This record gives sequence, structure tokens and C-alpha cells, in this order.
Amino acid sequence: MSEITASVLIPALNEETIIVETIRAAGRIPGVTQIIVVDDGSTDQTAAQAEQGGAVVIKAEKNRGKGGALNLGLPEVTGEYLLLLDADLGATAFEGKKLLEAVSKGKADLIIGRFPARKRKSGIGFVLSFARRIVKQLTGLTLTAPLSGQRALNRKALQALGGKFAEGFGVEVAMIIDLARKGLVIKEIPVAMAHRQTTKNLSGFIHRGRQFLDVCTVVIKRLF
Repeated sequence: MSEITASVLIPALNEETIIVETIRAAGRIPGVTQIIVVDDGSTDQTAAQAEQGGAVVIKAEKNRGKGGALNLGLPEVTGEYLLLLDADLGATAFEGKKLLEAVSKGKADLIIGRFPARKRKSGIGFVLSFARRIVKQLTGLTLTAPLSGQRALNRKALQALGGKFAEGFGVEVAMIIDLARKGLVIKEIPVAMAHRQTTKNLSGFIHRGRQFLDVCTVVIKRLF
């Protein structure tokens, strides 16, 4: 695996306390030659901390949502493979090694990381259930973690996406639908990753509501 080159792309919003740990863990993955952090309109020191951690940092003037942030960083990608990771993974970002290994060995064009099952649920699960049903109906795929942002793609997958991700928080579902419709191979694998859970407070429900609306938007576009 050491002969491959991979870029890591991390969208980040107000993650100053953990971004350096995530960057360092990702940097230890064999084959990783570049780490790009897109600061998606943070109001803290996320960008400064990411720079100190050794990442290439791109700053968005305002919050663009996950897909928009990824698109800001995409033109800077130089690796043969692309590894997408969330900013709050911390030390568990090293588990991205499993995703990169799988895609580089040709097991699929898109590899999705499936987190361990949680004993305690963080939210109502409506968005996840909805995403699973939509993916099944539109692609025939039965996926457990269609909303997981931990993914590895090869160049074939990036080209099939037209070199651009869907905007907003529907990016993961849109990616699955678009690649499946073009006949690319998509697989999930288990990863021992952990990140912050969406809480059952007002901000948590607002986030889930925004995510649900964005998923609906990408689905409608692909239906009509």
C-alpha cells in the first residue's frame, strides 16, 4: 500500500479542540501524501489549529454546508485516491486506513465506513431510516450507513461524479445514488471510529432537520 498516493479531505466547523488530533492520526495512514482541511465558516481557531497541525487549509468566507465545503477543497486534491473524514474523529481517524486499503485493492470504487453500533441512541434516527429506504428504492442497495461521511474513492468514482459533490448535507446520499446508477461498485466495511454524537437538544434537532431537507433536495433532483 505504500506505493499509492492518497489525499485526505476534511470539512471542519468549529473543531479547534480536536482537529489537530484528527490530522495527525490521518497523517499516519500509509499512502497519505496530503491532508486538506476546509474551514467551513468557523468562528473559533479551527483554521489556525489545522495549519499548525500541518494541513493545507482552505477557508470558506461563510458556512456552505458539508458538500459545499468538500467542493472547495476538491480542486486541491493531488492523490490517486481520496479519503473523506470528519473533523471530530480524533485518534480514530487512523481507522481510515481500512477504507483506503479496501479501495486501493480494488474491492469497490466507493468504500463507506460503518461505525460500531451504539448502545445508546443519540437521536430519533428518522433521517438515517429515510436515507436507507431511499437508497434501497433508487439503487437496490441495502446499506447500513448511507449517511457516514467516512469514505474512500478512486479516480473512477471522482470522474463519474463529474469532479463535484452535491451541495449541503445530502452529499453522502447523492454520492451513493449517482455512482450506483452509473454501475460503480459501492461497499461498506466496519471501522472502529468514534465521533461526537448529535444531541437531543435544539441545535441537534436543527442539524437533523437541515440534513433531512438536504437529503430530500438531492433525492427530488434525481427523481425528476
